Amino acid sequence: MASIKDVGKFFVFIIGGLVAIIVGSFMIRGTMHMWDNPDDEKKDEKDKN
Repeated sequence: MASIKDVGKFFVFIIGGLVAIIVGSFMIRGTMHMWDNPDDEKKDEKDKN
């Protein structure tokens, strides 16, 4: 039974790592969009004027 628990912990570790990577990538993408948006709006305003 101990080996099954060890395998379960191993799978939980892998799944947790994948979830952390996916969530982290979305957070990084969100911060990049937050940084890009003000610059894009300034460029649009310059083009309109």
